[in-house]
Parts: sequence; structure tokens; C-alpha cells
Amino acid sequence: MKIAIIGTGNLGSSIAKGLIKNKSFTSLYLSDKNTSQVNEFVDEAYVTITNNNAAAVENSDVVIFALQPRHIEGVLKEIQPLITEEHVVMSVAAGFSIAKIEAILGEDKHIIRVMPNTAISIGKSMTCLSANLVGQLKIELAKTIFNQLGTTMVIPEEQIQAATVICASGIAFWMRLVRATTQGAIQLGFEAEEAHQLALQTCYGAASLLKESGRHPEAEIDRVTTPSGCTIEGLNEMEHQGLSSSLIKGITASFEKINQIKNS
Repeated sequence: MKIAIIGTGNLGSSIAKGLIKNKSFTSLYLSDKNTSQVNEFVDEAYVTITNNNAAAVENSDVVIFALQPRHIEGVLKEIQPLITEEHVVMSVAAGFSIAKIEAILGEDKHIIRVMPNTAISIGKSMTCLSANLVGQLKIELAKTIFNQLGTTMVIPEEQIQAATVICASGIAFWMRLVRATTQGAIQLGFEAEEAHQLALQTCYGAASLLKESGRHPEAEIDRVTTPSGCTIEGLNEMEHQGLSSSLIKGITASFEKINQIKNS
């Protein structure tokens, strides 16, 4: 499979790292006016680093546009004459709809919106996919690519904005919770390095437990809490201070912001 990634910022380079780690291509073009973030791949077999978007498109079957919303329209217009009915066009640009892409490339093109997160670089992304009518024919191909880089879910396009908040922005939300737990551990007397390890492994264990057991979070919480114990005391204090409501408010604030981007 011949793949091109146009835009090699944080997300584009993370996708590249995941693809290279899994050897998920026969050739990979990485195109950007500033290629500094992917210079580490210059000696990788079958990887070409370039600032020539046209060359990347012409030498690829799958073109992944990992660009910011304000940049993608100009680049799509630039390469529009080169996109054929054989190409599969994937976009990770938040707020840039399939309809906008179709308006530039045509409704007859295979177009898939992809919303991964930066954990894709280590093969642990939650990636949501949504396609236009023609793109539905290539959705299994998209799943094949991104299932090697984590887990995929096919959703209606109207849910892509919400998925961006939960999965892409969500990485930062979980990082902040880990940091807060680390700070709490330091306050209780652990050294910073120890506190970070304790918080990180406990977070990883909680997520793994839920994933492997299939149980609801409250069922696992019930297994930890005992009557009049320290766990329920801590949980109740967190709820009194607004832990759950703050998280939900943060999620909805992000959702409102991304909708502003979409409508701008």
C-alpha cells in the first residue's frame, strides 16, 4: 500500500511513527514545507521525505491530510487536479467537513474523515472514521490501516466533532488527571519520580481492568470501596468539589469550541 501524509506536525508525525513501527506500507511519502519533525525517518526504508505535495500524491494510493483546518483548503485546491477516482483521501482536520472536501475534489472521490489521537504513535489510538457515499467502499481499508495503530470505530459524520473532544482532546484531559494524582502523591510525601510512577501505573491499571473485564466503572469502584473506608471518603469529597461536573463542563466547553471552528 502506497501512503502519503501531507502535514507532518504533531499528529502527522505520530501517524507516521505508527505506520513505520508496524511497517504498514510499501512506500510512505511524508510531505511538509517544514520537514524537521520527520527528519528522524530519513534513513527508514521505503520512506521519502519531501516538501513536494504533488510528488507525494502522484506516488500514493492513500493520501492522509494531517493539516490544521485553516491550511487544508489551500492544499486541497493545490493538489485537486492530481486526485483520481483511484485515490483514497483521508483527512484528520478538525471541523473540516466531508462536504467541504467534496466541494473541492468532487463527490466521486473516496473521502474519509479520520479522528485519531497522538497515542497512534505507539499503536494505542482510539480512531473514529466517517466516509462519504463513495468512501464507504474503502472504509474497510481505512479500518485495516488504523486498527494496526490502535482501535477504530465507524461513526456518522455528525458525531465526528464529539469524537474529537472525547478521543483527541481527551488525551490531554487524562494527562491532566495523571498530573493531578502525581501532585497529590507528592503532597503525601512521595518524591516526584515515585509519585509519577505511582499515578501512571495506577491509571494504566484502571483502564486495562475496565477493558479486559468489560465491567462498568461503577462495578469496579464498588469492588474497591468499603463501608466507612478511605476510598469512599475520597470519592465523596471529590464529587463535593465538582470532579465529575468539572470534567463534563470541560468536555462540553471543548465541544462548543470545535463547533465554532466548524462554523467559521
